[in-house]
Parts: sequence; structure tokens; C-alpha cells
Amino acid sequence: MQFYYAGMKNIKISRKDHKNEMRLFLEFEYDKELIALTKSLPDAIWSQTNKAWHVPDESGMKNTLFATFKGKAWLDFTAINDTAAAKKSGNETVKTNAPRSALPELPENSNRKTEDFVSWMRSKRYSERTIKTYKESISLFLRYFADKPVEEIENRDLVKFNNEYILKNKYSSSFQNQVVNAVKLFFSKVENRQLDIELIHRPKREHRLPNVLSKNEIQGILKASQYNIKHHAMLSLIYSCGLRRSELINLTPADVDAERGLLIIRNAKGKKDRVVPLSQKTIILLRECYKENRTEKWLFEGWKKGEKYSDRSLEEVLKKSIKLAGINKPVTLHWLRHSYATHLLEAGVDLRYIQELLGHKSSRTTEIYTHVSTKQLQQIKSPFDDLDL
Repeated sequence: MQFYYAGMKNIKISRKDHKNEMRLFLEFEYDKELIALTKSLPDAIWSQTNKAWHVPDESGMKNTLFATFKGKAWLDFTAINDTAAAKKSGNETVKTNAPRSALPELPENSNRKTEDFVSWMRSKRYSERTIKTYKESISLFLRYFADKPVEEIENRDLVKFNNEYILKNKYSSSFQNQVVNAVKLFFSKVENRQLDIELIHRPKREHRLPNVLSKNEIQGILKASQYNIKHHAMLSLIYSCGLRRSELINLTPADVDAERGLLIIRNAKGKKDRVVPLSQKTIILLRECYKENRTEKWLFEGWKKGEKYSDRSLEEVLKKSIKLAGINKPVTLHWLRHSYATHLLEAGVDLRYIQELLGHKSSRTTEIYTHVSTKQLQQIKSPFDDLDL
């Protein structure tokens, strides 16, 4: 049972799978003090889709929440089916029976092998994002078989894990493929043996169409960002060059070749460099931005000199511009990149050039934009129009 104190603010907490990671979502009425406290939590992120903040669902997080909001708000854990609540030394601790948190800790031997796996990936220059993803995946798999030595894990254990954990907990197909890839690589490189990965049925990938905004919507968003020249320049550059969020944040002033009208994108996805054209209009905007924001290392820096602009702050910039533009769609930064590619295609630019501009390894990835381009579709006449009604 939950008890509420008169006048105390309330925060409803729920557990959700967000991008293949279990997170604790915090829902509360708009309040500047609570927002500031939430931002102080480790890895706190705002979800535009869920209209709520969320933090990692990890050991010790609940104690951190109680300590952070003590005396400020009442935490309601009803949504995640708490089994017990107690007060210890002024702090409340809550036990839960969530599937992922119920798994035992990683045994010492498995932990050592996991670290060996991380070392091997670093030696092969895997990206830190991939290393983090694969480490979390193999740790999850080995925690599930914590009572069994790694050396004794066999093919039928793969089937068991798939049926009793992945499918039972209704995890996404992309998460399933992610774990399969990590298990395959771990056993071949660390254990020097092959497991029959085909025993875990790989689900077909979902083929979703990219989200595309109209030019009028793009114009509305960019105009709405003009309240701050740096914000305006960042969003404009993402759209005008089809950049990924990480590519924008990692740009340096030296990457802008104004004389030749080019932007050099270094060490992007797949560890590839590429060059994209910069319009004169964009160059002028970047010059104006640089005059007002003299940066030392990065093209766009945060509050502190020499530090990159943060992912989260960039998302907030977009969120504010969307609201000001009056657009009621769950727009993300990647929508600007999708829109750039689609608008190029509709303008008659060859797919091969668009592939190079986006940095796609395969032309098949770029071809998806043919399914959302409206130029040819709008020329198709429906047979309904021929009916005499």
C-alpha cells in the first residue's frame, strides 16, 4: 500500500524496455525543482515519446532516487509491483521481482572472461559503443547461466536462453539478434570454440520506413531555432549535410573547408571519413555562429570551453524548436537526416551520390528512401478518379 503526505509532490515510477535496455521512468507534473533534481541523477534522459525522464534500472538506483528526492517528493512504485518496502536509516529500500534484476551477479570467472572479451574487441578497434553493447549482452547471457561454468555451456543452452528469457520476456527482435551476435563472437574469440548459433532462430528484421518531414516542416523547425544562433546553426547543419548526431558533435572548426565549400566528416560510422558539400548559405551561418561563440576545440561546444556539446542538450534544442514550430510529431534528430536524403532524391539526385553523402556502406540502405519519396507517387492516378460518382 502507498501512503501520500498532504502537499507532497508525487513521482510515479515505472519500468520499461527502452532501446533494448530496462529503464526506470519518472512521471510527474511540470516542476522546475523536480526537473533539476532529476537531471542530477546518473544518466538521466528525457524521452520525448514517453513524455518522461528515465534512468538506468540498476543496482542501487532506487536508493539513489530516495536520497535525491527525500523531503521533496513521494515516490510511487506501485506500477512496478513492489513486493516489499522498508525504512533503513532514514532511507527506503524497495525489492522488486523484475526478470532482469532477478538474475544473479556475474561469477568471478565469467567476469574475467567478459573483460578478456572487452580487451580483444579494443585490440581490434571496435567502437566504444559496440564494445559496451556486446559486453552488456554477453554479461546478460552469462548471468543467466551463472550456476554453470562457461566451459560447459553448450548448444542446447542457447535454445533454453532463447525460449526462457528472450521470448518469455518479449524482448525485441533487434535485441535478440544483438545478443546472438555477442554470444557468437565471444565463444569463437575467447573460448576458441563454435556454438551452433543457428539453433537460436534469428527473427526477421523489421523493415520500417524512415520518418520524413516536408520542406515546410523543416523550415518551421529551423526558423523556430533562430532564437539562438548556435542552436540554429546545429540543426541547420544536420539537415543541410545529412549528419548523424554524433557526426555533428565531433566536428571541429578545421573540418569546415569554406574555400572549397566542403564539410569533412572524420571517423564516422564504420570508421570512415567522407566529404559533403556546404552551401554558401550554410557557410555564412557558421561564420556568424563562430563570431558569437569562439570555440577552442570543437565546432560546437557546451557551457565549458573545450568540451563537446552534449547529446542530451542537442535533443533539448530540437524539442524546443519543434514545440515553437507547432509540430505535433515525435520528431528526432535522425528525422532531419532522413528528410535531407529524401529531399535530395525528390530533387533528382542520383542514389549513388546520396549513398556517398550519407556514408552508407551498402546501396540497399540508401534505396529505402525510394519508398518514402513522394515525387513519383504523386504522379500516379488512382483508378477511383475515373469512376463517375
